[in-house]
Amino acid sequence: MTAYTVPGMKADSAERLTALLQDRLNSLNDLALTLKHVHWNVTGPNFIAVHTMLDPQVEAARAMADETAERIAALGGSPVGTPGALVAQREWDDYSIGRADAIAHLGALDVVYSGIIEAHRAAIDTTEELDLVTQDMLIGQSSQLEQFHWFVRAHLESADGTLSTGGASTEATAARRARAGKKK
Repeated sequence: MTAYTVPGMKADSAERLTALLQDRLNSLNDLALTLKHVHWNVTGPNFIAVHTMLDPQVEAARAMADETAERIAALGGSPVGTPGALVAQREWDDYSIGRADAIAHLGALDVVYSGIIEAHRAAIDTTEELDLVTQDMLIGQSSQLEQFHWFVRAHLESADGTLSTGGASTEATAARRARAGKKK
């Protein structure tokens, strides 16, 4: 229950926004941890390129999580950033790839980023009527997330624009397709 919120916003709107933002916070915290996991577990000839590409993405995801948590607090909510809450509240599974080559991880990250971006875009649509300030924050975050996704996909794209991970809905499938696509 929200005791107060920003001036001009109704408490029920703030509560809806807080719930929506908590989901985005969980997603961004999970992304930061997943990217760091990949950073530590990437192998192969493209190791250093992927390893160093991921650190700025980790830092950006952490900054987005911080911004989202602070928005929840500004709306009168209480952001929850504990690992247990993240696991209990999320609707997705843990990242499924351990130590693997760069292309496999990039294929899996294609699916990860797709899911996060789709959920962010849905949140943007939801905030259209609720709160344009929150919507603006989500739009800015989506812009960064989409750029990072492009960085990942650039490694998976053929000269004709075909993605080796096309149609994959799971990390494992995307990783397999990415590996197979690079062997051609």
